[in-house]
Amino acid sequence: MVRLGIVSPCYNEEGVLSISAGKLANILTDLGEKGKISSDSFVLFVNDGSKDSTWNIIKSLHNEDSRFKGLNLARNVGHQNAIMAGMMTAKDWADVVVTIDADIQDDIYAIEKMIDEYEDGADVVYGIKVSRKADPFLKRMSALAFYNLQKKMGVNCVYNHADFRLMSNRALNMLAEYPEKNLYLRALITNIGLPSATVEDVIVEREAGQSKYTLSKMLNLAVDGITSFSIKPIYLIFYIGLIFLAISIFILGNVIYSKLTGSAISGWASQILSIWFVGGALMVGIATVGIYIGKIYTEVKARPLYHIQEILK
Repeated sequence: MVRLGIVSPCYNEEGVLSISAGKLANILTDLGEKGKISSDSFVLFVNDGSKDSTWNIIKSLHNEDSRFKGLNLARNVGHQNAIMAGMMTAKDWADVVVTIDADIQDDIYAIEKMIDEYEDGADVVYGIKVSRKADPFLKRMSALAFYNLQKKMGVNCVYNHADFRLMSNRALNMLAEYPEKNLYLRALITNIGLPSATVEDVIVEREAGQSKYTLSKMLNLAVDGITSFSIKPIYLIFYIGLIFLAISIFILGNVIYSKLTGSAISGWASQILSIWFVGGALMVGIATVGIYIGKIYTEVKARPLYHIQEILK
């Protein structure tokens, strides 16, 4: 039978962690009774530098039930790095690893379908969000815009998939060979190229606590995803520059014509507006190039993604 490891990153989740642990324990029990997974399957909670009692709750869960394991990172390293830390730890303990956020808004009953797809030959199984009614309106709209923008920018991602997925041990070992520091797992994993499948994922409301995925974090993730896997923004800036050049030539022709016909009207408003517009466009362009240079700087330093302070096996 398959030994399943469920990896769940946690950041200040004291309000919902005990509830989530109960649900995950029930899933392990149910799948074990059905003969889908082995009795030594487990849940690995990754504490991503929480400032509340999250780690103490994880330790209590571990003491009460050996199926709960814990990974305490030395500091907060972010959602993607925390998932990576959990997967790279769990891959040595499990045949397959499922990643799911600690709020358990994803459909945990889809895990059984993921295992079935794995048994049928899929090394990666993606949870596809088929309903976002439980999400706030702004989050739904921003998420859909994000996926469409990724596609237009040439980022190879699975539409409406976040980080609820199953990966085989073989896929995880291949993922471990990627040395990059600017992690965007949704696109990175699709580059592996192993057989994959999808299952439906119906989002439910959080039972407690607040979502830690703020709008600013979503925007940062979007920028990371696009700039880590596409150079289209650079070309976009180039073409915008050509458009600006064409506009400036047209304006020059209009100025010459006005001077020759004596119809020129002196004024500063249009000039100031043009200066601000072009100046703003230049700043956006420079900032975009700077993001790419910054990523090169980060990669060259090759610092570790995380440090593990404590492991509960």
